[in-house]
Amino acid sequence: MDKEDILVTIVTPSYNQGQFIEDTITSVLNQTYKNIQYIVVDGASTDNTMEVVERYRDKIDIVISERDKGQTDAINKGFKLAKGELVGWINSDDMLYPYCVEEIVKLYKQNSEGAIYYGSTIDVIDAKNNHLKYYINNMGSRQRLLCENYDVSQPGSFYRKDILEKIDYLDESIFYCMDLDLFLKLLKHGNLYSIDDKPLAKFRKWEEAKSATGRTKFIKNIRERLYIHGAKFYNKTILTTYYWQIRFALTDIVKTIFRIK
Repeated sequence: MDKEDILVTIVTPSYNQGQFIEDTITSVLNQTYKNIQYIVVDGASTDNTMEVVERYRDKIDIVISERDKGQTDAINKGFKLAKGELVGWINSDDMLYPYCVEEIVKLYKQNSEGAIYYGSTIDVIDAKNNHLKYYINNMGSRQRLLCENYDVSQPGSFYRKDILEKIDYLDESIFYCMDLDLFLKLLKHGNLYSIDDKPLAKFRKWEEAKSATGRTKFIKNIRERLYIHGAKFYNKTILTTYYWQIRFALTDIVKTIFRIK
């Protein structure tokens, strides 16, 4: 069997991320594993995003630039055009390590019955690409995500295309935690396998990230999806969402009183 016989599709959704998207694109193009279909789906950005994309268009398999209904819609457009046996997405402010896909394919070949393949260690960086910390998240199982710790490791994760089709891709009604919802659906149809000895991706933490600007809505969205998938009010995951919602509210009150930015 050829070393690179498995086609892997990577989708990058983007909107007004011109300052970061070149790093994302080059991180995909520089993979040591070369049998990759790369799809960039831009939501008609008004900044310099498409100028950057155009510089690499001849190396990107599919480029779409049109108005969409948001990040989830953009990812689904890419997923539905995917020809790979394995499919994943990397956001336009995150990056993959060069060996990411090669390691994922090795893991897949050893455990072909899985639904999700990912790296349990994430390298967290800031807006200037400075390393902040390594974040270890062993998701474990669907039950653990649902009842103990809802935090998913999306950057550097890949999924079997046949199962993606079976669950009808991402739920486009979800604005924030579409990755959590996707993982909970995928894990009804297969196991989860991880690379644990090194990070596969870099997750960018910065002030304009969606998770930072809409944190209270994010937490409420998580709780809603957990309930839909069967979590109970006494589960640690549900209680955690209430803790963060209260903490965010108190922080906002303090900021308002003392006029802290």
